[in-house]
Amino acid sequence: MRYIFLTILIQFNLFAGLVGAKIVSLDLENESAKIDIEKIDVGMSCYVVHHITPEHSAILKSCVVESFDAATKTAVVKMSEFDLLKNNALPSGKWEVIVGDSVELAFGYTRSLLIAPSEEIFYQISKSIKTQWIHPDTFATLLSIHGHPTPLQEDFSNLSSASSAGLVFIYLDKKLYTVDMKSFKILAISDAPLTQDSVKLPFYSRVEKIETSWFIFGEGSDEMQSYEPHYYELLVENNKNNKTLYEIVRKSTNEEVHSLINEFEIGE
Repeated sequence: MRYIFLTILIQFNLFAGLVGAKIVSLDLENESAKIDIEKIDVGMSCYVVHHITPEHSAILKSCVVESFDAATKTAVVKMSEFDLLKNNALPSGKWEVIVGDSVELAFGYTRSLLIAPSEEIFYQISKSIKTQWIHPDTFATLLSIHGHPTPLQEDFSNLSSASSAGLVFIYLDKKLYTVDMKSFKILAISDAPLTQDSVKLPFYSRVEKIETSWFIFGEGSDEMQSYEPHYYELLVENNKNNKTLYEIVRKSTNEEVHSLINEFEIGE
């Protein structure tokens, strides 16, 4: 089993620690910034940090890596409001993002969640990747609190905020997807030729049943009907230009999965 996951381990080492880079230019009209960086993955979530003094700093924006140019060693990050630590009872600063501010990437990438269809696959994968795992029971409990037996992207984002976890690994059809838990962008797709004899919905955990709530309606409130189509749908929704995912969906023999081909935004 260790040989099957050798490529996964090699790729995961790239996410082993927090990465910092300086903003070299700003495009305020498009709420984006350019940073100098040796190598980074598109889809990584990050924060813009403004240093008020050498000893004091403040997080001003959340952001996601939008593009990376290997020739110039630069990346563009798309910025959005940072509201993770929002507290209306406390005063907030009026600082604006400026050239020279820091972008901190890969926060929480040493803590991960694994979505697997069975106990056997869960333990085979979790023992093959060196990371600090968030047990799926924790996620199942969070879903029960919100009455979501079918997990949504916002549920993964909420878990990320609550546990400071940055990555989610999703096993689908003999492949393992490494996904940024906040942006839900695919960072890597690795072959994982494991035998799948059973499926537990919505994913393997020791929680027997994820509770619903009679006063919660809408997306996520119904029981999940099938494993692969749901997680493929979440991945496609947030990776519409991913050519590798496009080819996987195009070749799928599962009609529900194959129908997602129309959701991509890939030109001829």
